[in-house]
Amino acid sequence: MSPWISAFRPRTLPLALASILTAGFLAKAAGQFNGPVVALAAFTTILLQILSNLANDYGDSQNGADSVHRQGPLRAVQRGAITPAEMKRAMWGFGVAALVSGIGLLLLALGLAGAWVLLAFLGLGLAAIWAAVNYTAGSNPYGYAGLGDISVFLFFGLVGVCGTYFLQARSLPLAVLLPAAALGCFATAVLNVNNIRDIASDELAGKITVPVRLGPRHARRYHWLLLLLGIGGAVIYVALTYHSPWQWLFVLSLPLFAFNGYQVWARQESMRLDPLLKQMALSTLVFTVLFGVGQVV
Repeated sequence: MSPWISAFRPRTLPLALASILTAGFLAKAAGQFNGPVVALAAFTTILLQILSNLANDYGDSQNGADSVHRQGPLRAVQRGAITPAEMKRAMWGFGVAALVSGIGLLLLALGLAGAWVLLAFLGLGLAAIWAAVNYTAGSNPYGYAGLGDISVFLFFGLVGVCGTYFLQARSLPLAVLLPAAALGCFATAVLNVNNIRDIASDELAGKITVPVRLGPRHARRYHWLLLLLGIGGAVIYVALTYHSPWQWLFVLSLPLFAFNGYQVWARQESMRLDPLLKQMALSTLVFTVLFGVGQVV
């Protein structure tokens, strides 16, 4: 595999798209679906996710988290396949591309009529770019202070779902916050598996993630809490908006989350946790499709 493709970390992209798909399904159910807006939102999200992955590769190599003690797969800068200077240039390229794509998305969805709304969304877009870069890169990366979970919950959940829904419908029912929060919890659970795996190397590097703060046992309890809160958000949403038994279709995905929670609890060796990252991301995507289809049919 090309070192650049590896650095893009394709397995993270379905998770990044889950919030956009959820918003598309919800808008379709409300009769507000806008295909071009959803497509451009998905493209912008992919650019932001790749930017975040490149910045993570660069930042952890510079700040010491990607050391010989790290249990996960070797990253591109860490193994010398891509130089730090090349990675920084790629980060700039994807950052600019995400900004241009995001501005195009706002103009497509909002035009120039609602200037204040346009500026507010532009601010959110710039915040997303800042968050993608400064998670582990920069002079004071917030991921090293244990704030990555909050960022993932906000951008992969609330901002991704609510923002994309609003760009289609020009309104935001409060109930949409529930599936948005569910997606945020599931995305945070993916990060949590990653951070449980890397507890030892992160602690040595001074990267104080939530699992480093909680310790391995409580971090696994926190993982179960994220899964249950995510499922709970979907259950409450369906209960509040119920109109068809099909809305419960997402229940078919629950065994996938139960498997993930049990395996994260049972597997104590760091490297045995690595496959559960992909499994949790794919479980979230399956949930997204089942939940979305259930709202539409």
